Amino acid sequence: MSDWLWQSASDLGRGIAAGKIDPVALTETYLAAAESHEFGPRIYVRLTRARALAEAEGARMRAHSGFRRSLLDGVPISWKDLFDTAGVVTEAGSMLLKGRVPESDAAVLQRATQAGLVCLGKTHMSELAFAGLGVNPAYGGNTDPKPGTPPNVNDPALAPGGSSSGAAASVAFGLAAAGIGSDTGGSVRVPAAWNDLVGLKTTHGRLSLKGVVPLAESFDTVGPLCRTVEDCAQLLAVMEGGKPADLRGASLQGARFLVLEPYASDVRDTPRAAFFAAVEALAHGGARIESGTVKGIEEAMGLSPALFATEGYGTWRDVIEAAPDKMYSRILERFRGGKDFSAPDYVAAWRRLLELRALWAHETAGYDAVLLPSVPNLPPDVDRLMKDPDFYVAENLLTLRNTRVGNLMGLCGLSLPTATASCGLMMLAAPMAEEQLLRLGAAAEAAMT
Repeated sequence: MSDWLWQSASDLGRGIAAGKIDPVALTETYLAAAESHEFGPRIYVRLTRARALAEAEGARMRAHSGFRRSLLDGVPISWKDLFDTAGVVTEAGSMLLKGRVPESDAAVLQRATQAGLVCLGKTHMSELAFAGLGVNPAYGGNTDPKPGTPPNVNDPALAPGGSSSGAAASVAFGLAAAGIGSDTGGSVRVPAAWNDLVGLKTTHGRLSLKGVVPLAESFDTVGPLCRTVEDCAQLLAVMEGGKPADLRGASLQGARFLVLEPYASDVRDTPRAAFFAAVEALAHGGARIESGTVKGIEEAMGLSPALFATEGYGTWRDVIEAAPDKMYSRILERFRGGKDFSAPDYVAAWRRLLELRALWAHETAGYDAVLLPSVPNLPPDVDRLMKDPDFYVAENLLTLRNTRVGNLMGLCGLSLPTATASCGLMMLAAPMAEEQLLRLGAAAEAAMT
């Protein structure tokens, strides 16, 4: 049964359908693994054992009667602790929300439950989702970073990536078949890349945000962290209530990609080498590769402070200022940066961003996707991040630089693991083009293995 912990969610679903895997035994295996794992308390805020076993029992009955609701009916997954769970504490990694108990599930969790998936529990995350490193020393009310900071699968001393840190760790350490996270500036793709997973950033507005604790609702998106592209396709369909992308026959033949400069080359040595080796593999698979820049992207990046921090602070100002001492100082500073911009600044920034999005669409219209390294740097050491404020700020900004391109331009994005640990290749595609992106991702996945 231990090998179940390392199978893809889709393979587990096929095993259930074939009668080879019992959903209750599968769920008990995952729960036991999470409860006994040395890093379990740093990955899961809390397990929902009773709910999980009840849902698994329902999946077992449906499997026996031949009325399974989806391919993933009976498959156990984790949920980032900003998705509301009825009657279960949901605190979004912040002591500001200590004891918050929602009355109903988030809409995407409701959809997953209706499709028969099993909710294993809630995973740790960056405080209010406003950081890319995945370090959360304030959660739990102490200065030790470990309780709220999940480990990195390649070295537990390194940052896991955030803000969906526990979601990534739950999958990477074999404690969930998949994890559901959120992505406002890179919070699915960064931890996916640093933990050698596939991470899908959906187009803003494609999946419901009802019952999701917000950071900046104009940019917030929901997305899965998985072992395979197929799993991402299945989970997108589950959370949307639709049909999964058809990945059969996916090919890179004739696909045209733009390597985005300087974001592809202006990265540290190891991620750069890993990225260009992966791009070469795509070329060998039949893709046409070009390099170039896109007009307006630097201007768009410069609008970030007026957009993200301003909306985030506007959303949380009253809660934050009622008890600022409960927050990690680095996150508090990021939120308070929203004070620096007026309402006219914010409106003007959004109007200009919409113009730049139109320019991006025009400049990239001839390409199937834009390519760049998922993250420009490798996971930094957690102890150094805690001891050196300047290092923390610099690494956090660099970590989110490439992924933020997708959020600013309103795109969908996919991070794929490369042959190098903690280095991902990112594909960015047009808004609402997830099906095309997933087909390209499936073909790229095959080309790189």
